[in-house]
Amino acid sequence: MAKQSSLKERHERVYRALMEANQEHLLRWFDELDHTRQAHLLDELESLSWQTLATLVKTHVLGRPHVEIPVSLEPADVYPHQPTDDLRDRYEEARRLGRELIAAGKVAAFTVAGGQGTRLGFDGPKGQVEVTPVGNKSLFWIFAETIKAVRERYGVPIPWYIMTSPANHRQTLDYLQANDFFGLPEAEVSLFSQAMLPAFDGQGRALLAEKYRLALAPDGHGGSLKALVASGALRDMQKRGIEIISYFQVDNPLVKPFDPLFVGLHVTTGSEMSSKVSPKVDDLEKVGNMCKGDGKVMVIEYSDLPDELAHARNADGTRKFNAGSLAIHMLDVSFIQRIVGDTFELPYRRAEKKVPFVDDHGLSVEPESSNAVKLEMFVFDALPLAENPLVLEVDRAEEFSPVKNATGVDSLESSMRDQNSRACRWLEAAGVNVPRKPDGEPDVIVTIAPSFATDAEDVKPKSSLVPALKSGDRIVLE
Repeated sequence: MAKQSSLKERHERVYRALMEANQEHLLRWFDELDHTRQAHLLDELESLSWQTLATLVKTHVLGRPHVEIPVSLEPADVYPHQPTDDLRDRYEEARRLGRELIAAGKVAAFTVAGGQGTRLGFDGPKGQVEVTPVGNKSLFWIFAETIKAVRERYGVPIPWYIMTSPANHRQTLDYLQANDFFGLPEAEVSLFSQAMLPAFDGQGRALLAEKYRLALAPDGHGGSLKALVASGALRDMQKRGIEIISYFQVDNPLVKPFDPLFVGLHVTTGSEMSSKVSPKVDDLEKVGNMCKGDGKVMVIEYSDLPDELAHARNADGTRKFNAGSLAIHMLDVSFIQRIVGDTFELPYRRAEKKVPFVDDHGLSVEPESSNAVKLEMFVFDALPLAENPLVLEVDRAEEFSPVKNATGVDSLESSMRDQNSRACRWLEAAGVNVPRKPDGEPDVIVTIAPSFATDAEDVKPKSSLVPALKSGDRIVLE
């Protein structure tokens, strides 16, 4: 009886909160549910601030928030991929300092991995998708091997923090445990979940995935900053003496999380948050544009940058806004501690998605097109809050080929091709003969595991270990 009374009291309290937010429909099936499912639904409903969500519904669901473009908008200052003569010594000093900081255990890896592999036809966390051209290694496997290689090179523990979501946390943990964390000490791998927000229909009503369960979605990679604090991960970093967080998203197998130059420049410039960029492939490429607006470094999304600016040219005919964000960052632990408080929020952005839901008749619906609005935060919106943000240009072919789509651009196919191309370039730079087709493409398929090399310079001392390559060969170097 006490349990029923408790559920009744909770139901009344939640119902009042939902009434004020015009979301009382979420409890319409409550009396049909057993006690376990009633409790589950109330748990989800109580975890959310419906007062805050009511405001967001007005601004981001029923309306489309206006993106204010700064009056003064210029390209951000970018450190070039290849240093000019006046920067050569500075780059060398930065690399030296970066190696020292990594060797001193001051840098941790942070992978944002809250998404599923649904768009890739994979039923599970995206980090479990096998992405290597040969060897069937998953994204998580590649990252773990990279961290292990850096750990062994510098002889220092390298903590790895992984942000999951409630939708994939258990699967991710089970996968890593089943694979013994791919050789990393379990004590150095920390998983925590980001927050979730409801999806809303066009009338601003939160959707139910089932009669006892909200249709929830992760709050975007921008939610990672609050999650670091709320989960205790930031406090753990401070205990371990970590000062710099190497942030990268789970879909990019070419990422170099421990780039001494990037680490060193981040520190020597006094930056609190730094970003890697590469030149855009065309004026309207679907990447964020690294800009300086009213004196603040910021990212303007491709969809928000006015066409006249997207097509603008410098006096020499080059593209004016040419720095595309790669979602690779360095963040100071002290920066996150400084900005993330009880009321901290990055701006929310509206995303229209296909979301399965339970309709007014209690029937499950699988929509064929976008039917719902999700609310997301983007981590790059923290840039204007940072002191001295650094922007470094890198070679995209070396560091960025994400697996986002099933086919076409940024797909598993294109990423495998790019991984193979990079591996073959590294081999040729080390003096290894790589068979090529008449069109210049490699006529072999090669995976270079991080255990063998994490950059081109690692390959030359091991070139004698590479077998003679013949057209059609498929090999894994590890």
